[in-house]
Amino acid sequence: MATMAAPAVKRIKLGSQGLEVSAQGLGCMGMSSFYGPPKPDSDMIELIHHAVGSGVTFLDTSDSYGPHTNEILLGKALKGGVWQKVELATKFGISFAGGKTEIQGNPGYVRAACEASLKRLNVACVNLYYQHRIDTRVPIEVTIGELKKLVEEGKIKYIGLSEASASTIRRAHAVHPITAVQLEWSLWSRDVEAEIVPTCRELGIGIVAYSPLGRGFFSVGSKLVENLSKDDYRQSLPRFQPENLAHNAKLFDRVNEIAQRKGCTPSQLALAWVHHQGDDVCPIPGTTKIKNFNQNIGALSVKLTPEEMAELEYVASVDNVKGGRYTSSLPTWESSDTPPLSSWKAA
Repeated sequence: MATMAAPAVKRIKLGSQGLEVSAQGLGCMGMSSFYGPPKPDSDMIELIHHAVGSGVTFLDTSDSYGPHTNEILLGKALKGGVWQKVELATKFGISFAGGKTEIQGNPGYVRAACEASLKRLNVACVNLYYQHRIDTRVPIEVTIGELKKLVEEGKIKYIGLSEASASTIRRAHAVHPITAVQLEWSLWSRDVEAEIVPTCRELGIGIVAYSPLGRGFFSVGSKLVENLSKDDYRQSLPRFQPENLAHNAKLFDRVNEIAQRKGCTPSQLALAWVHHQGDDVCPIPGTTKIKNFNQNIGALSVKLTPEEMAELEYVASVDNVKGGRYTSSLPTWESSDTPPLSSWKAA
């Protein structure tokens, strides 16, 4: 199948506070964790340098990737002035202390996490700092209040949220402008279109789409599962379970048919669909291979007509996807709310 040639990567404004990023970013998680064993640092540094040289300068990491090792990797890759060429985003909020996963948003944790990330990344300031998951025990106003102080101190430039509900986004934005909301958005994850995306647009908040290729599903379909290592996190996700995968494979087949007509790969088509959602949307597909990276930026050359968009959205309707995004053991990881500020009693 043909692969679209890599175009020049345009720049877009993310949010209303002045942040400008490459129209497509690079998700760095899989380099270090969750998607099988960590990849060699030397290979990943070469990939990151290739991405920056290609114009993909919006790099996405988190203190939970590893944990910590992905930020350390980015710190190595950005030495020698490379950090000045990028828009660096990292996250806090998921703690693995004592072998237990816990979501934290209290002020002391926020500050300690930020300072630790700056040290690992070897930078004085992070361009975009997200609350990775919402602590449903801490009013969002309290968490954002501490982030506002970090902005004032010059440790972060812009504030972001991830997997927050529309009401949480509104409350946060009232304390300090939110620049970006990171959410899962792809042909098989479209629940955000009902309320989250319209809220972001009403408030002038940029949208960063993670897993725009369905965690790799829209690259090769059900074959993906055959090649996953035993410690690959995707093994546990509902959509990849046998009872759902056979059904979801039909969705991939339809997308693949449309891609063949367009003369592109299915992953380029799936990415192009996200790009066509608007200039306020930046997808951040992850990869560990330069070949796949080049294919991903080729998606910027795929132009879809309104009829093709409608066909894809018909094919990717909610009824055509089986299985949730996460397991039921992670109940607070989607569209999370927090208690009212009046309930807060500082420790």
